[in-house]
Amino acid sequence: MISKKLNLNTILASLVGLCLGLSYLLYFQIKESHSEVHTQSYANSVNQAAPAVVNIYTQKKVTSSKASNSLSQKTSNKSVGLGSGVITSDNGYILTNHHVIKGADGIIVALRDGRQTRAKLIGTDPATDLALLKIKLLELPSIKMPEQNMTSVGDLVFAIGNPFGIGQTVTMGIISAMGRNQLGLNAYENFIQTDAAINPGNSGGALINSQGEIIGISTAIYSNSGGSQGIGFAIPIADAVDIMEDLILFGKVERGYLGIEARQITPATVKILNLNIKEGLLVSDVNNKSPAQHAGILSGDILLSIDGIATTNANNTRNQIAKYKPGKVVSIVGVRGTQSYQTSIKLGEQPMMGAEKP
Repeated sequence: MISKKLNLNTILASLVGLCLGLSYLLYFQIKESHSEVHTQSYANSVNQAAPAVVNIYTQKKVTSSKASNSLSQKTSNKSVGLGSGVITSDNGYILTNHHVIKGADGIIVALRDGRQTRAKLIGTDPATDLALLKIKLLELPSIKMPEQNMTSVGDLVFAIGNPFGIGQTVTMGIISAMGRNQLGLNAYENFIQTDAAINPGNSGGALINSQGEIIGISTAIYSNSGGSQGIGFAIPIADAVDIMEDLILFGKVERGYLGIEARQITPATVKILNLNIKEGLLVSDVNNKSPAQHAGILSGDILLSIDGIATTNANNTRNQIAKYKPGKVVSIVGVRGTQSYQTSIKLGEQPMMGAEKP
């Protein structure tokens, strides 16, 4: 009987000890977990990208006239502009915004390590507000490109730039929206929207993800005051790289050209015109001597698809055509009256907007 009690007491003591041990272990695991959450830092990701983000200073000659004793005197001064840029390769190519260097007589690039040098303008693309510079320095840092395009709404992002000329600054936020367009900022729009603070001087800087990879070129803010109000826009890096490659190869951006004016079909359009079609582009005008005119497209036609892609959004279709190279043959499915048709069109080259001369 005594032996049985001893065995029972031994078992109970062992169970109590085991429970205490597990509780002790669990306590420290929870404590360690909370500690990790509170000390999480993205310093490594930011430090990986920041050296490749540069400050850009522009100089412009400003001539003013003064009237003195009936004589006209002209004085020449220099105004200084500022912005940011991103070194995309170790051979010195820098992406920035067109509006940062527009009209500049001289461009100075300042690196994070203190080095400064003059930059050569390779080319600009006002239609997307992008410009490409080049500098000649040894051992240049370059930004890390994303291995995959996995950017999503809600992702953590960091904006790196030179706001108000105070020096390199990093702000944090999330991706608020993708594919923003029809903002009236650029001719071609496909913006990433973020609440990371973007202020004057950030233009041309980098928007990076939590891995330190660039996902966009900061380009604009929506603001009534001129400062950040939590609505900033960046050009997706994939779009920017396409522009950069054209500027390197051709000194300009080559875009496909169809030559039509069209608007999206809306429920109101369907009702007014008594249409049996709910989606598509209604052609309002065909440019003279354009590829569309040569192919027989007429005002009043409804385009249902271009190159197999449904024309459900006018801005997306415009961007689609612009990404094709001149000379590409695209198939078009449309409707004229009650008759559907299919035709092929060889795209022309989009007339250039006012680009800056290198």
